Amino acid sequence: MLSLLQLCIVLVHHSLHHQNHWVVLLLTQCTRFLAPSSYTCHIFHAATHPDVRVFTFMLKYYSQIGVHSQVFVSLFKHMLQHCDIKPNASFYSVMMKSAGSESMLFLAHVLKSGYDRDHYVRNGILGIYAKYGPIEFARKLFDEMPDRTVADWNVMISGYWKCGNEEEASTLFHVMGDQEISRNVITWTTMITGHAKKGNLKTARMYFDKMPERSVVSWNAMLSGYAQGGAPEETIRLFNDMLSPGNVQPDETTWATVISSCSSLGDPCLSESIVRKLDDKVGFRPNYFVKTALLDMHAKCGNLEAAHKIFEQLGVYKYRSSVPWNAMISAYARVGDLPSAKHLFDKMPQRDTVSWNSMIAGYTQNGESFKAIKLFEEMISSEDSRKPDEVTMVSVFSACGHLGELGLGNWAVSILKVNHIQISISVYNSLINMYSRCGSMQDAVLIFQEMATRDLVSYNTLISGFAEHGHGMESIELLSKMKEDGIEPDRITYIAILTACSHAGLLDEGQRLFESIKFPDVDHYACMIDMLGRAGRLEEAMKLIQSMPMEPHAGIYGSLLNATSIHKQVELGELAAAKLFKVEPHNSGNYALLSNIYASAGRWKEGDKVRDTMRKQGVKKTTGLSWLEHNS
Repeated sequence: MLSLLQLCIVLVHHSLHHQNHWVVLLLTQCTRFLAPSSYTCHIFHAATHPDVRVFTFMLKYYSQIGVHSQVFVSLFKHMLQHCDIKPNASFYSVMMKSAGSESMLFLAHVLKSGYDRDHYVRNGILGIYAKYGPIEFARKLFDEMPDRTVADWNVMISGYWKCGNEEEASTLFHVMGDQEISRNVITWTTMITGHAKKGNLKTARMYFDKMPERSVVSWNAMLSGYAQGGAPEETIRLFNDMLSPGNVQPDETTWATVISSCSSLGDPCLSESIVRKLDDKVGFRPNYFVKTALLDMHAKCGNLEAAHKIFEQLGVYKYRSSVPWNAMISAYARVGDLPSAKHLFDKMPQRDTVSWNSMIAGYTQNGESFKAIKLFEEMISSEDSRKPDEVTMVSVFSACGHLGELGLGNWAVSILKVNHIQISISVYNSLINMYSRCGSMQDAVLIFQEMATRDLVSYNTLISGFAEHGHGMESIELLSKMKEDGIEPDRITYIAILTACSHAGLLDEGQRLFESIKFPDVDHYACMIDMLGRAGRLEEAMKLIQSMPMEPHAGIYGSLLNATSIHKQVELGELAAAKLFKVEPHNSGNYALLSNIYASAGRWKEGDKVRDTMRKQGVKKTTGLSWLEHNS
């Protein structure tokens, strides 16, 4: 950038900056260094009598920095109306490839001028039809071309991928081989990108492995395919191959893709190794996108100090992009630091839907359901807000479920309908959960029946709802339907089913289900202990504990202690309590239960000793809370 400024100073000093030749040279350098648009426009307007070359190179600059397509239209009109300059083939060639869908406006000018016979312009026209349709027009033009180049073939293959015609794209690729037309790097990369976007990662990798030579764009296409296809481990493996001697060097796009994959894995060790590799790249200066990806990676790996350092480096207060802000808000919310998250949320220069979703989800996931609902109310009435989407509603329904307020839940459903929000499986599942937790199992079942497609979470959520309300047989019937639909139950399914059987007193059914689990874990055993304990079969419960292939946790002895309290089994209660005092010495509930067991047996002194022990160890009894909803 310094050499560009020096050149400009020299030209100004010699009064050469008005001459077209030097303006073109300066615009070329501006494009190369991605100079600020205000600086570049100043150079452009310095030309006293600009010619077609000046306009062409200004087009190239705009194309490089990615301006809105209307800018190209304005430049074209300015050229015709104020400068009386006729475009040439080079100008139209750049315009066709830069102006996006607005390029359609220039077709009549091109045909009238006769420049459509120029091969580069013709390739541009082909590209317009291939991108914006109809593809049949592109194919007709392609078939009429007497001398097709590899660029023409590439445009058609890309066009077919764009309109979803994988068969024609593959056919053209193979015809190129049959006609011995040299496929270049772009041809192969187009096939990789097309298959990757379709989710055919195996086929994409096959094309990648067969490439005679690869560019950094080819590597990036395959890396992005893995990253966007939910295969972050493959992304990291391929990236390590890329770093092998003899391969091309990663660019900013490579690093941003790889760092994003590390973010999704949330592995701090992997995160550190990527940062070390980045630091080893002498002379490499991460751009805004790489730094933003690094911020997100550090945030998701729990390194908030590093994330915040990059956040400050980005100078986010100068930019309106919400991406780094959202990453930091989510990071603070994830670790429960809601004041810091809200502080950033309030200072944001511009919020988007993700910003609101991050904050609402933060409140919901950290048990601040009232604040989540209040913020949602602010979102739907705020001037700078975006409309809520399905992600918003999942958090809101979850908050309503935590509060157990059915009226509030029904209000949230009305917002869902008013805003015509698409109801995905996630939204359906959150609705089932909300209605279950609010005590309306009838509504939960209706939502479940309304679903066209159900997943494992749908079944687990409804089964858990049945379990919570003691509907044991309904849970078992739902398990059978689940298997009929070809969905295999997981550990959560069996925990919910066993809990339902326990609450409903279905001991025989529960035992059969427990025995059907191939590899029961400690939580399944805890459910079984609770079931036997409630039925008064404490000896069987003890035998089951002794036969467990793993170490019992607090839930096991907690279930046993609760059962001994119900059935007044003092000795077993003492045994269970002794185990619990070691595992969780500050849980006041265990002391209270043992004290009550002694009181029920008339052993007042032992009960008093338990309470004395609580006082000496500083264990305070948890305050019991309950509420009723009256008139909302």
